[in-house]
Amino acid sequence: MLKKALLAAVALAALAGSAAAEDLKEFRIGILGGENEADRLRNFQCMVDKLPAAIGVEKVSLFPAADYDGVVQGLLGGTLDYAELGASAYAKVYLANPKAVEPILTTVQTDGSMGYYSIMVARKDSGMTKLSDMKGKKLGFADPDSTSGFLIPTVTLPEAIGAPVKEYFSETGFGGGHENLVLEVVKGTFAAGTTWGSGVGEFKDGYSSGNLRKMVDKGILNMDDLVELWKSPLIPNGPVVVRTSMNADMKAKFKQFMMDLPKADPACFSAVQGGDFTGFAEVNADFYKPIVDARKATIGG
Repeated sequence: MLKKALLAAVALAALAGSAAAEDLKEFRIGILGGENEADRLRNFQCMVDKLPAAIGVEKVSLFPAADYDGVVQGLLGGTLDYAELGASAYAKVYLANPKAVEPILTTVQTDGSMGYYSIMVARKDSGMTKLSDMKGKKLGFADPDSTSGFLIPTVTLPEAIGAPVKEYFSETGFGGGHENLVLEVVKGTFAAGTTWGSGVGEFKDGYSSGNLRKMVDKGILNMDDLVELWKSPLIPNGPVVVRTSMNADMKAKFKQFMMDLPKADPACFSAVQGGDFTGFAEVNADFYKPIVDARKATIGG
């Protein structure tokens, strides 16, 4: 705890010297954990190549965190300029400092919706076909700061199962991010686990976007090995956030770059977002108020 506090203090002190005069030479991108680091860096390389000319910086640097909290702390410390968060991770930032970042955009699914689902999957050969089959078994969550991988299941599962999560399942744990969680389910570490998907298209394809689809596209998951046990209510798609203290001109240039990306470079857009989306829609903090309230009421900041 003390170590984290000291590191945060050092980061804030380093930032203070340059906060007054915005340094526009480097644009720093935070990338959430939970997926192979080499894959994450490769997916965002197009941003490194394209952004300097588009927004007028000398370089773009990528910072792939080991988990969600690494990006959260970078945003709170002002050491990151942009990240794409899940709604719960954004809520964590907001509850710690509502002025640290601004949500500016979110993705739009191919069916026009601006949401996705928490999806509980199990091995097909487990014989389970429905949520009630998980009673007394071990459930895995993705990450403590994941919306679909922890917050939404924590909030909505009790009504679906008619009991508190801790009483219904024999044990719960974390898989270390969405990709790792699904791999642990396949290995048998967990009887089932919660990950995310668009809910658009077919389960057998990993849906049109989401963690399952990304794993299928990378060749590390065969959907024939899994069965879907439960799907949550619709969750707001996570936000594209920027550092609030960034100057207005750069914010405007970056926002325009992102809004143009789906048509200007569909391959880059798909790589960064991880699946099929039609584009972006503008959002603000009000769009995420239900998630902020849910996190505050259940797991806190």
